[in-house]
Amino acid sequence: MKEELENLRQNYTMSEFSEALANESPFKQFEVWFAEAAQSGLMEPNAMAISTVSTDGKPSSRMVLLKGFSETEGFIFYTNYHSRKGNELLANPKASLLFWWPTLERQVRVEGNVLVAPEAVSDAYFRSRPAGSKLGAAASPQSKVLASREELEGYFKKWEQEFPYGDISRPENWGGYMVQPTYFEFWQGRTSRLHDRITYTPQPNGQWLRQRLAP
Repeated sequence: MKEELENLRQNYTMSEFSEALANESPFKQFEVWFAEAAQSGLMEPNAMAISTVSTDGKPSSRMVLLKGFSETEGFIFYTNYHSRKGNELLANPKASLLFWWPTLERQVRVEGNVLVAPEAVSDAYFRSRPAGSKLGAAASPQSKVLASREELEGYFKKWEQEFPYGDISRPENWGGYMVQPTYFEFWQGRTSRLHDRITYTPQPNGQWLRQRLAP
C-alpha cells in the first residue's frame, strides 16, 4: 500500500491562471469558475469542505453544499445549529471553505467571518426543499450519539406520520449561515507541480489585492 500511494500522481496540463486572467472581483472570478465546474459534468460542483475550530483549538472539516453566493451575502449553506459545526461557529464564528473540481484541475479556498442568515432567508430556502429533506432536517439530532440506525429511522417515521406530506415549518434549530470572505485563493494545477495560485485580500479602499503565491 505504501508503494502504491507513493506512486499515485497526476500531471496537471489542462489550463493556466495568471494575474492578467484574474477578474478584479474574486466574487466574479468565483462565478466564472463555478459556472465552468457546473458545465463540466461534475456531480455536485457546489460541494465544499467547511472547516471550523473548537474552543480548545481543535479543527474539524466536513462536506456541505453551497446554496448561494453574492458579494453582499457571502457564501450560504444550511445545517443544524446544534450540530458540531453549529456549536463551533457559535463559539468562534470563522470558517474556511474548500472547493475541489478535479475535472478542471482546480480548487478554490475561501476564508471568512460567519453570520447566521436572516430567518426570512432560511425560511424561504426550507420551503423550497423536497418533503423528505424537510423531514430529515426536523428528525435528525445532528452530531448526537445514536444507539442504532433504527433509532434514527424511528425519529424520521415519527415526523413522517405527523406530517405525511412534509408540510412543516422550518425547525428553530435549523437554518443558514453566511460566510463573508476575508480571503480567496484560486488554484490551477500546472505541469511539474508549478501550480498557479492567485490570492485576493481586501484593502481599505474597498478593492481586492491580487497576488501570486509560490506553489
